[in-house]
Amino acid sequence: MGRKATLATCSLNQWALDFEGNLERILKSIEIAKAHGAKYRLGPELEICGYGCADHFYESDTLLHSFEVLGKLLESPVTQDIICDVGMPIMHHNVRYNCRVLFLNRKILLIRPKMLMANYGVYRELRWFSPWKHLRQVEEYFLPRIIQEVTGQDTVPFGDCVLSTKDTCIGTEICAELWNPRSPHIQMGLDGVEIFTNSSASHHELRKADLRVDLVRSATIKSGGIYLYANQRGCDGDRVYYDGCAMVAINGDIVAQGAQFSLNDVEVITATLDLEDVRSYRGEICQPNMEIEPKPCYRVKVDFSLSSGDDIYLPTHQPIPLHFHSPEEEISLGPACWLWDYLRRSGQAGFLLPLSGGVDSSSTACIVHSMCVLICQAVEDGNSQVLEDVRRVVADASYRPEHPRDLCSQIFTTCYMASENSSEDTCSRAKGLANQIGSTHMNINIDMAVKGILGIFSVCTGKWPQFRVNGGSHRENLALQNVQARVRMVLAYLFAQLGLWARGKPGGLLVLGSANVDESLTGYFTKYDCSSADINPIGGISKTDLKSFLVYCVEQFQLSALRGILSAPPTAELEPLKDGQVSQTDEADMGLTYSELSVIGRLRKISKCGPFSMFCKLIHTWREALSPAEVAQKVKHFFRMYSMNRHKMTTVTPSYHAESYSPDDNRFDLRPFLYNTRWTWQFRSIDKQIPLLRVPLLVAAAGGASWQGGIKEAPPQAEP
Repeated sequence: MGRKATLATCSLNQWALDFEGNLERILKSIEIAKAHGAKYRLGPELEICGYGCADHFYESDTLLHSFEVLGKLLESPVTQDIICDVGMPIMHHNVRYNCRVLFLNRKILLIRPKMLMANYGVYRELRWFSPWKHLRQVEEYFLPRIIQEVTGQDTVPFGDCVLSTKDTCIGTEICAELWNPRSPHIQMGLDGVEIFTNSSASHHELRKADLRVDLVRSATIKSGGIYLYANQRGCDGDRVYYDGCAMVAINGDIVAQGAQFSLNDVEVITATLDLEDVRSYRGEICQPNMEIEPKPCYRVKVDFSLSSGDDIYLPTHQPIPLHFHSPEEEISLGPACWLWDYLRRSGQAGFLLPLSGGVDSSSTACIVHSMCVLICQAVEDGNSQVLEDVRRVVADASYRPEHPRDLCSQIFTTCYMASENSSEDTCSRAKGLANQIGSTHMNINIDMAVKGILGIFSVCTGKWPQFRVNGGSHRENLALQNVQARVRMVLAYLFAQLGLWARGKPGGLLVLGSANVDESLTGYFTKYDCSSADINPIGGISKTDLKSFLVYCVEQFQLSALRGILSAPPTAELEPLKDGQVSQTDEADMGLTYSELSVIGRLRKISKCGPFSMFCKLIHTWREALSPAEVAQKVKHFFRMYSMNRHKMTTVTPSYHAESYSPDDNRFDLRPFLYNTRWTWQFRSIDKQIPLLRVPLLVAAAGGASWQGGIKEAPPQAEP
């Protein structure tokens, strides 16, 4: 009958500038697509060079090598008899564009440049690319000589165009264009385009996956059509993890969906769909609107069909139930996959983690354990690439991991760095967790090193600083805490470099950090302490989410040692013990609870609040617990801490990006690091409002607004 089309999309673990590896993965995906009967294959954004090339996009080498890879693809017999849709940077009229290149049987059909750029959050596309602004316009693109020699073509269409086969019409979107209110699929659908494709490099954030699926569904639910979504997967050399989720939808229903987290470098999703289903859907819903489209799409015609004449017995894919991971599962899987990519591509032999027995370092340890679980499962499932990578990491060509604890003992070293201020409780908790996950564990005492450093200071100055409880000043107390923290960092790197050497094994270890997003936000850590590491898998995750994650790990991985860790108050243990017990807690030191910090962090970054607007929001949010004066005190305290410590974010360890309120100074949260910490104008604006708020506040209520009386009022406190 000639109405059913088999289409393929994929998730590829591409690596920036790894042209050889990227080519192999592209070819493998095309080979799998053809084996499943697909006549069209879609790949991720900029898959030839890798999305994360950053300023390497300025280099002519990146453009040259991308065309060289394209030439290899055109020449390969694997790419014959299937429309291939690949992504690469292209310069046209001396302007650089982020493009899709569609080709068939050694001929380039068209080049479609990206029209709506991603230039927010972690994305900076306008730094390297220009958007194509000529709606429905096409120009001639003169191919470079290395491509002309393969295709025999001098020029090809370049611009906002669609592909017309003998049986349907295909239109292209690129990543952010799906998220834009002026998405191209809207106008293309009204002009009769039946298949929409989207090539993405979309990163993982907690609680984001359902938004992506909703956008894909909504793209076809109003005006019908088939939507193919491809995405990159893995760590391609930066702080983000691209989380796959390739999918196919028709008329608002998802009919095929790939994994969000996986160690498979290549995952291909295929679906067979009936083009008549699109036409029937549109015939009832969209007929009046489709007649008034003012300017038709520029169609590039190709003598090729996606369907065949004898497809009556070919079954079509039906809607599937959707599955979304819980935030706890996302924390278990996303950072674990990111760590594995980093480890296998870094050439190192494993990880070293200073394990304090607290929630943060225990969370990092559990993520490494989860990584080992995923690796063992992948090896059991027959993933030869994972097994090859594991053997290279452990430097044993015959090694085969049989259990996650066994693998942990090979690639994961933990160490508890005790001082005279450490408690037996944290030491035993760290040892208990290490035993359960199987890491190689060490107990190290740092007192000798701390006393040696203080001795040098004393010889030079004639002074010996004291803790506050022993009569010392605030400056002495803080300096003594920082010395301990920084000694731990030095020792962590020493053992990471020489630990395996001392055991007669080759290689070095990557040092893992474990500062959470809330502590980074306030600067509640010592600059160049154990938060200074090679990478940090939890640096973009809140303390609240980490606690929930550990609860999940107790049941998922049977790690009963976590129960004691969860029940203990978070503490840095840098001040002397009192009667053998911890006298210092994190929340008391910060002056804010972790739950309060989570709210403040979202207001600062996501809601774009300065001190005054944050105060105006929080007097309502926290009205049941705090008076306006108390809210003002907390807001002022936060902004003082934040501005005093912002300089620490310039040297913070590269962290897995998981939260939309991350304070990462690299690309995501661009702000100064030298502030006027008094915030005189802003704080004065807050102070002016407090006397006016002694009257009841108007609060939102079901069915309208109501006045709430009895707001408690604390006496104003003098600000230091």
